[in-house]
Formats: sequence, C-alpha cells, structure tokens
Amino acid sequence: MWDKLYYGNSLRDWGISLLIIVGALIVNKLISIINRRVVRRIAERSRTRIDDLLSDALEPPILLGVMLFAVWISLGRLDLGAKFHHFLRNAYEVLVTINVTWLFARVIARLIESLLTSRDGSATTRLNINTHLIPLIKRGVLIIVWAIGIVMALHNIGVTVTTLMGTLGIGGMAFALASQDTIKNIFGGVTIFTDQTFQIGDIIRIGDTEGTVVDVGLRSTRLRTYDGQLVILPNSQLIDAVVTNISSEPGRRIVIDLGLTYDTSPEKMRQAMAILSSMDDRVRGVEPGSIIAAFVAFADSSLTIRLIYFIRKSADILGTQTEVNFDILSQFNAAGLNFAFPSRTIYIDKGSDLS
Repeated sequence: MWDKLYYGNSLRDWGISLLIIVGALIVNKLISIINRRVVRRIAERSRTRIDDLLSDALEPPILLGVMLFAVWISLGRLDLGAKFHHFLRNAYEVLVTINVTWLFARVIARLIESLLTSRDGSATTRLNINTHLIPLIKRGVLIIVWAIGIVMALHNIGVTVTTLMGTLGIGGMAFALASQDTIKNIFGGVTIFTDQTFQIGDIIRIGDTEGTVVDVGLRSTRLRTYDGQLVILPNSQLIDAVVTNISSEPGRRIVIDLGLTYDTSPEKMRQAMAILSSMDDRVRGVEPGSIIAAFVAFADSSLTIRLIYFIRKSADILGTQTEVNFDILSQFNAAGLNFAFPSRTIYIDKGSDLS
C-alpha cells in the first residue's frame, strides 16, 4: 500500500512531504507562542522601544520563511519532473528574495518609527522633524527598499536588469511629462512640511479664502471655511501664494472708523474717545491695553475717530466684534453721541442772478 505510486511518487513519499509541512505549521505555532509569551515580555521590561518593535516586525517574515523552507523540502524530495522543479527553483528565487525584502522593510519601518517618533507625542520628533513628515519619510524609504528587492528578485531569475532599467527610465520620463502638475503638487506638499508654514488646526488666509486647515496631503490641502464649506487647494498654488497664518498671530487686529456729526463738541469728542479707550474693561475678548482711539480726520460729512483694538488669541473673533459693536452703540447712545451719515449741504446765494 505505502509503495503504490501516485503521480510518480509512492504514498509514503507523499505522506512524508505532508508531514514536513504539518511540522512547519507546528514550528510556526511554537515560534509565535515563544515570541508572544517570552520574547515580548522580556522586551517590555527593557528601557528601549527598539526590541519591542523588532519582536513584532520579525515574526511574520520568519513564519513565512519557515513555511517556504518546508514547502521547498517537501516538494524537492518528490519526483515531479524537470520542468516543474525548474519552475519551482525560479519561483523560490523570487519568493525568498521578496520575503527577505519584506523582513528588511518591516525592520526599517519600525526603526524609523522608533528613532523619529517622540515619546511625549509632541509636534516635533527627537531629530526636530515635524510629525507630518514621518509617513512621507517612511514611505520613501520603503519604496527604495522594495525597488531594490524586486530588481534583485528579477536578476536572480535571469531578467536583464539594465534593459529593464532602460525601459523603466523611458517610461518614467513619459510619466513625468504627463504628470507635471501632480509632481509640482507633491513638491509643494514637501515644502509645506519642511517649512512648517502651517499645520492641521491652524486658521489661514489665502487670497479671498479663509478657514481652518483640516488636512495636509502630498497633493492638496483642505480648508474648512467659516460657513462649513470644504475647499481643496493644490499644494503648488500654496507655495506660490501669500499665506497668512492667522493662528500664529498674538491677537486679531481690528480697525474701525467711527463718524460723529459735525455738531459734536470737543468735550463730547474726548468723551467718545474715553469710552472707546475703556472698552477692554467691559468686553472680555478684547486684549487689555491694546486699544488705540484717535481723532484722525475731518471727513466730508463726519468727524472721524479711528479705533484700533486686538482680540485675544483664544477668543471668538466674530463674537468679540459683535460685543464691541454693541458696546459702542449702547455707550454712545447713552452719552448722546450721534453717528453721522453721508450728507451734503448746498448753500445758495439769494443775491446772485440765476437767469
């Protein structure tokens, strides 16, 4: 019975090959248990994070490597024909190279996270790199690692790498010409990350658009305006435009011109400026000591007082402006100060001959 042939191999040979694969599964299970219950516990007691990350990164490639080795041994001992073994050898040249590349990629990714990520979760890392740059750095390094691994895998099975690289170079040039705007946006995103022009959560103004930054990507930046609209701006436009980071200002500067009627006496004008100068005592959002009130002009139809004040960084901008305007209106009305409106007085000389 055991010597009966099935597809050129005895039942005993098929059974031994199957047992090798089952044994590999058992070995993998033991490796997982040892790593989870022994290695990781030892790593948790150490002071560094690297061993914790490596224990997590190494396990999947090692498990795959054990299975690849077991399948190679189990199939290699069987008589399955020269063509099959040639195909198996080429396939394993690629699979082993890809598995080693996967191992290196996982280790490098964990090392980047360990070396660049700050323990306190601040906006900058140990090497003073903005946290938004970490995914970009990791992705770039992994692309290089995988590109090298794939080229080596193709080289191992006899593919001419120089010819392949030449083909990829021509294709890359054509792709670059066809995607110039995308490349500009990507470089714009890198520039925003490196210059730290603004971050997620900042309020910025670009031309006539003002809103809160909700996402900064490689291709575009998304703003949420005050009316709730989502505005998507290409990064290439941001690096060429004038960007005002409102969140970085110590306070919002507000300038108002108030016009009083020409029958306002000098004493009333001084009273008006005194009311405006003491406004920070009545309105909580106004920065104390920031108010400037000055009699600046004799306008066409009014005596103009210019009011300059700053809204606190943490205060509601629109809400504070509303409170300030209500305070001015109520205080001026109580003091009998009249706001001017556009008017024109025409004097006619009755003694002149109009005929």
